[in-house]
Amino acid sequence: MNFIEFPKIARLSRAIVVTEKIDGTNGCICIGEDGSFQIGSRTRWLTPETGDNHGFMLWALTNKDELMKLGPGSHFGEWWGSGIQRGYGLVNGEKRFSLFNVHRWDDDSVRPACCSIVPLIARGVFTTDLVEESLNELKNHGSVAAPGFMRPEGIVIFHTAQGHMFKKTIEKDEQPKGINNANS
Repeated sequence: MNFIEFPKIARLSRAIVVTEKIDGTNGCICIGEDGSFQIGSRTRWLTPETGDNHGFMLWALTNKDELMKLGPGSHFGEWWGSGIQRGYGLVNGEKRFSLFNVHRWDDDSVRPACCSIVPLIARGVFTTDLVEESLNELKNHGSVAAPGFMRPEGIVIFHTAQGHMFKKTIEKDEQPKGINNANS
């Protein structure tokens, strides 16, 4: 029998980064050390054979030269806007790609011009008060990603010591995703 080491437990009261959770669809740009370029969704590679994801593949191919500035690695973000989930008031097919890693991509001069980042709401040591204040900021003032849009989805809390993300939504946070409310 192989010994399984019990993992270290991160302290809860450590730094967190709180960003706006945008209601769109996940996108991934993967650049290999050899300069290869692949496009993905949350669950699959996007190719002409597998199909697009709300136009993300076509957008990425059109912006490939600019996206190559991301450098080697897997770069995840949210593809959002007209015709995707909430739409955020964007019209005429306007869509945006917002990268998740706000620490790495917050400098406009190093981020590809075709990309934005998910809006940073707060940074600090984890407290439930900080999480609730961040959520209330969006609830009361609307989306930071799309100013004037008053139905933002919620927030993502990245716990830096643990390296895990958690989400908290403004509506129906207590219900698991996919629950049908027709009977309630």
